Amino acid sequence: MSTSQVVSRPTVQEGFQGNDKLLAGIVLGVLTFWMFAGTVGTVARAILTDINGGPVDRVAHPLVSLSQMNLAVSITALVSGLFIVFLGGLADRVGRVRVAIVGNGLGILGSVLIVLASGSAALPMLLAGRAIQGLSAACIMPATMALVKTYWTGAGRQRAVSMWSIGSWGGSGVAALFGGFMASSVDWRAIFYVSIAISVVSIVLIWGTPESKARQETHVRFDVPGLVIFMVSVLALMIVLIFGRQLGWTAPLTLGLGAVAVLGGALFLRFERNRDTPFIDFRLFKNTTFTGATLSNFLLNGTIGLLIVSQQMLQIARPELFDPWKAGLLTIGYAVAIIGFIRVGERLLRRFGPRRPMVWGASIVGVACALLIPTNILVGPYTVLAVIAYTLFGVGLAFYATPSTDAALSNLPPGQAGAGAGIYKMASSLGGAIGAAISLTIFTSFLGSGVSIVGQILVTQGMQQNASVRQAGMVTFMFNLILALIAIISILSTVPKGRKYNDE
Repeated sequence: MSTSQVVSRPTVQEGFQGNDKLLAGIVLGVLTFWMFAGTVGTVARAILTDINGGPVDRVAHPLVSLSQMNLAVSITALVSGLFIVFLGGLADRVGRVRVAIVGNGLGILGSVLIVLASGSAALPMLLAGRAIQGLSAACIMPATMALVKTYWTGAGRQRAVSMWSIGSWGGSGVAALFGGFMASSVDWRAIFYVSIAISVVSIVLIWGTPESKARQETHVRFDVPGLVIFMVSVLALMIVLIFGRQLGWTAPLTLGLGAVAVLGGALFLRFERNRDTPFIDFRLFKNTTFTGATLSNFLLNGTIGLLIVSQQMLQIARPELFDPWKAGLLTIGYAVAIIGFIRVGERLLRRFGPRRPMVWGASIVGVACALLIPTNILVGPYTVLAVIAYTLFGVGLAFYATPSTDAALSNLPPGQAGAGAGIYKMASSLGGAIGAAISLTIFTSFLGSGVSIVGQILVTQGMQQNASVRQAGMVTFMFNLILALIAIISILSTVPKGRKYNDE
C-alpha cells in the first residue's frame, strides 16, 4: 500500500455518527464515476460520429479512430485502478473528507475537458478528460468507503454499504440507459454537464464533515518505485490489448510491450515482498475472505465488457432498429434489478454470511452471459433474451455486491481502511478496465477478420450482412462467461462457509 503500516486508531471527531446528508454526498460522488463516466462505452459510436463528422469507417482521416476510442473507454477505469491504492493511503494520511472533495473537483475538470473535445485537439482533450476522471474515481472510491467504515457501525454500516453499492453497481446499471437517452435525445456532451452539477452537489453535502484520518506513530514514505513498476507493467499490458491487432500481434513493438508487462509483473511481485512499506501489502491477502472478495470482485467487474460490447453490437448489426437510446432501453431491467435487489443482497448477507450470496450472484451473472451468446438467432427472439440477460446481470451483481464489499471491509484493521479498501476498489477498476479492453479487442478483432468460426458450427439466421458482427459478439460473450465461472471457483475456494467470516 502507499502509506505503510498505520498501526493506530483512526483519528475522528468524538461522537460523530454518519448521517443521511453525508451519505447522500458520498453516493453522488460515487455516481460521477460509475454512472456518468461509465456511459462512454454505450455512446462511443455517437461520440466518434460527432467528433469525426461522420461514421468512423467512412471518414478518410478520422480525428479519433476506433482503437483510440476503445482506449478512451478503458482509460478511466485503468487510471483509477493504477492510483486507487496510492490515493487510498493518501486519504488515510491527509484526511478522507479532504480527498473526497478533491476527487469531486477533479471530476468537474475531467468533464469540462471532455465537453470541450473537438477539432484537432479532440483526441488529447478526450483522453486527458477521461484520465482525470480516473484520478477522480481513485480519490473518491477509497476515501468514501473508509468514511463509511469509520462513521457507521452495525446495521447502519450495512445500510450505508448498500447505499454505497447502489452508487457504484447501481450507477453502472443506469449508465447505458441514461447515456443512450442523452445521446439520442439531447447530446452526448449533456451527460458531462449533468456530471459537473452532481459533483458540485456532492461537494456541498460532504463539506463540513469532521475529518477522518489514520493516526501514524512514525512517518513513512510512499512506495513510489513500486507504483512506477506497477504502472509501467499495466500500461504495457493495456496497450497490447487495445492496439495489438492494429500494430500486429507478432510485431516487435507488440512483443516487446508484452515482455515489459510480464517481466514488470514478476519484478513487482518480488520487489514488493521485500519492502517495509509496499505499494500493495500482500500480507492482507493472507486473509482468505479478503482475498476471495477481491479476486472475485476483479473478475465480475471484468464482465462489464459484456454490457459495452452487446450495446455496440446491437447498434452496428441493426442500426435502423437500435440507436444509443433504443439499445440502452433494453438495459432498463438491469438498472431496476441492481437497485431493487441491492438490499436483498444485504439481507442474504445477514442470514447466510457472504459466501452463499456471492456464489449465487456470480452464478446468475454467468447465466446472463450464456443468454447473450446465441447471436445467430433472429433479432426478435434475441431482443427478448437480451432483456432477460440484462435483468439477470443486475440481479446477480446485486446479490454479490454488498456481501463482497462488507466482507472486505469487515476484515480490514481500522488504520488500514483507506489503503486496504483501495486494494479492493483497485480490483474493481482494473477488472473493469482489463475486462472491457479484452472484450473490445475480441469484438473488434473478429469484426474485421473475415474469419468464420461460428458459421461452421451454427447456422446464422436472418440477415447475413451482419454475420461477422454477430460472431464477434458471440465469442466475446463466451469470454465473459468464462470470467463468471472463474469467479465462482475463486469464491468457493477462498471464502469460508457459515455466518462467521472474520478470520481469527
